[in-house]
Amino acid sequence: MELQPSRTPQPAQRPTAFRRWAQRNFAQKELLLMTVPLIGIVIVFNYMPLYGWLMAFQDFKVARGISGSPFVGFDNFEQLFRDPHFFRVLRNTLAMGFLNLIFGFVGAVGLAIALNEIRVRWFKRSVQTITYIPHFVSWVVIANIAHVMLSPDGGLVNDLLIGLGLRDEPFYFMAQPHWFWGINTFFYFWKEVGWNAIIYLAVLAGVNPDLYEAADVDGAGRIRKIWHISIPSLMPVAVIMLTMSLGWVIQSGYESQYLLGNSMVIDFSEVLDLYALRYSFQIGDYGAGAAISIFKSIVSILMVLSVNYFAKKTGNGGLF
Repeated sequence: MELQPSRTPQPAQRPTAFRRWAQRNFAQKELLLMTVPLIGIVIVFNYMPLYGWLMAFQDFKVARGISGSPFVGFDNFEQLFRDPHFFRVLRNTLAMGFLNLIFGFVGAVGLAIALNEIRVRWFKRSVQTITYIPHFVSWVVIANIAHVMLSPDGGLVNDLLIGLGLRDEPFYFMAQPHWFWGINTFFYFWKEVGWNAIIYLAVLAGVNPDLYEAADVDGAGRIRKIWHISIPSLMPVAVIMLTMSLGWVIQSGYESQYLLGNSMVIDFSEVLDLYALRYSFQIGDYGAGAAISIFKSIVSILMVLSVNYFAKKTGNGGLF
């Protein structure tokens, strides 16, 4: 009788990458189903409107629509870049965007550190509530408050200046072009600083108290504890928030500029959004308006990528 050769057991085959991916997703199928409505909302409101960007490369006519308007290439972009008013509007947008970013960022971090050092709980909560309530107030109300406060006819600021003897007659704040950036920044700061400080307060609340106790043992004062413990603890989150905020510098909106501005300060108050609205609805050039939107998006992406790159190079982390 012939002996059959013994068969060595074959090692079990490892599942492929696709199979592992499918198994992991099947195990989390409930969570994936919960994300489907959110993905649908993002597609409908964030990606489907990108179809309208085709107008930037067309001589768009409302009667013909996007499918029937002739293609003109980059003519709308060339028209914008040849317009000297475009660069003045871009200057206003970047200037007010960076002013809001710098003062908002520094003010939020400073307010969070100051509130973290307050030991009287009721006072701390009162200040925090008072500072973030303006975030929920409409810009229409904020602009009315600004006009009333700065009015030359019985305005609080003018009455105070005259009462202190600093001026003999009222000053027309809202009619001074060079004052508009400062006025807009001040009221943006007042509206948003308390809200922006909340996330930094949350970070400081999670700092290990043993670090402060060890600093007390070493004889560190309050300023040294802020400098060596509080600020370094805030840096990773602060860099992420700064990176995200920088993407919105050129998209500084139009509400405050539209409501606080007027024809006397338009050279310093008009921003890209108002410029695009004027091109689209007053002049009827929808292609130029879409070109401005594309330009803003490209600049925002480049800013975020640049700050993220430098943040990673300096070892402070980044978004990706």
